[in-house]
Amino acid sequence: MSAAGEEPGVAERVVALLRDRGESLAVAESLTGGLVCARVVDVAGASAVLRGGVVCYATDLKRELLGVDAALLARVGPVDADVAAQLAEGVRRLLGGSWGISTTGVAGPGPADGHPQGTVHVAVAGPAGIRTLALSLPGTRDAVRSAAAGAVLDLLLRAAGELPSGVAPV
Repeated sequence: MSAAGEEPGVAERVVALLRDRGESLAVAESLTGGLVCARVVDVAGASAVLRGGVVCYATDLKRELLGVDAALLARVGPVDADVAAQLAEGVRRLLGGSWGISTTGVAGPGPADGHPQGTVHVAVAGPAGIRTLALSLPGTRDAVRSAAAGAVLDLLLRAAGELPSGVAPV
């Protein structure tokens, strides 16, 4: 329970889980532009688990900093599940995290790169491999970014075995 008597949110649960396991987190953000890291850092004790984050908004940075395959980017563009997977694995490797997570997509307003607003891909790379999730999120730019940040943290809990599939986070 938090100080206000509420159940802990997804970021609090991520920090507690990784801290208890002695594991760490690395974050690659395109769509969310630092929002995921900000949510994690808002949690007291985040320094025990967060290795760091890379905001790779520009497509060339996805390739140059995080090793996303140039041919993949040329073929599908930056909004793709395989790109999200490579971002998560790339940041995990670059920053030395037990877990790497990533976000990519179209926040809006309007479509981009041939995808409608709200098209989102998130990924988690960890000890047991890589998991991706494709989403179609409604709402404003801020709503899409916020929901994507929550979704990638939720996916991390599921990949780590903390939440079974199909169970909504609190």
